[in-house]
Amino acid sequence: MTGDVLQTGVIFCTLLVVLVVLGVRVYLAAAGVGLMGLIAILGYEPAIRLAGTIPHAQTVSYSLSVLPIFILIGFLAFYAGFTKSLFRAARLWVGWMPGGLAVASVFSSAGFAAVSGASTATAAVFSRVAIPEMLANGYDRRLAAGVIAAAGTLATLIPPSALLVIYAIIVEESVGRLLLAGLIPGLLSAVLYAALIVVMCIRRPELGRAITTRYTWQERFRALPATFPVLAVVFIIFSAIYFGWATPTEGGAVGALVVFVFALMNGMRWDGLSKAILETAKLTVMIFALIWGVMLFVRFLGFAGIPDAVASYIVSLDVPRIYILLAILAGYFILGAFVDAIGLLILTLPVVFPAVMALGYDPIWFGIIVVKMAELCLVTPPIGLNCFVVNGARPDIPLQDVYRGVGPFFIADAATIALLIAMPDLVLWLPSMIG
Repeated sequence: MTGDVLQTGVIFCTLLVVLVVLGVRVYLAAAGVGLMGLIAILGYEPAIRLAGTIPHAQTVSYSLSVLPIFILIGFLAFYAGFTKSLFRAARLWVGWMPGGLAVASVFSSAGFAAVSGASTATAAVFSRVAIPEMLANGYDRRLAAGVIAAAGTLATLIPPSALLVIYAIIVEESVGRLLLAGLIPGLLSAVLYAALIVVMCIRRPELGRAITTRYTWQERFRALPATFPVLAVVFIIFSAIYFGWATPTEGGAVGALVVFVFALMNGMRWDGLSKAILETAKLTVMIFALIWGVMLFVRFLGFAGIPDAVASYIVSLDVPRIYILLAILAGYFILGAFVDAIGLLILTLPVVFPAVMALGYDPIWFGIIVVKMAELCLVTPPIGLNCFVVNGARPDIPLQDVYRGVGPFFIADAATIALLIAMPDLVLWLPSMIG
């Protein structure tokens, strides 16, 4: 009977992969396949009763309440115009470098990622803020578009990150520890992106030259107060987690209030506020629908015994565990070409995570590695959601040019992943500070 159940699990898992590759929405494919699989194993009535409890059970999770709060912070910051202030400050401070405007785009995107948590929102914002200025200064359009698409992925690591929260919920790890763990890898990614841009523009100056305007130190420091709302939110959320005076959800709620107050002071009116709330609701519903659908599939996986079977098989392999890890990461890279980042995590972790834990890897460290891999699917063809966002905001730049512009940044991402594997303390140092 066990063999038959396991075989049923393999068949339905294959069906899910086929449906996703064919373009069926992940939440619909996962929910449909999960329900059919449960019916095949448990029978119709028990499967329906079990499926009916999942949406409520997942929605009432306290950890999940942090998602809409983080998303709201990002949209409030966007509609309040804080993104322009971030880019202007970065432009004044690093514009003198080769490819300075592109470097400014990376660092201002990292700043916005610290209040956004959504990579597509970051890419959409800076497509409108930074690309026009880069093109006006003679930058290569592939570089301009590629920088924005790649820099948008920083929001998946730099807290508050929706992907890190989702990972924490799936594997039942501490949200606070994961958010802290993402800070250094996120900043490392930004620095490597900036270094890559400088090297590229030194070798080929026609890609993007330094701006000729020379700013005084007084002008640079005057640009900083406009970035204080972003810095205030970062300080509140991190101090809440690090010093333990509030949970991530409570810290996020205080951060949202601070952004809201600054937004009103910055001139936000009802039109901007209503748009921020509506966009928050849309994105939250999309994420919750994914969680509901895929958690139904996860229940089916548990009854089919797929996670235990995969973990047992992987542990039995007579090869060094680093080779197994690299094979898993290669699988993420391939699958990420066809599945969005959230769907990728929710679909794979119930199977992959038990196997990785059986190999003895740290769950916090693996979370950062796998989220970093999920970043790649945001810029990998044929899906590459961030590339579509940039192309949608700038239809004058063909999608193929956006993909070509992103290409060099895979070098920086590969370097980041290699460093995180070679030096796990880059991930684990900050979380270890809170025990």
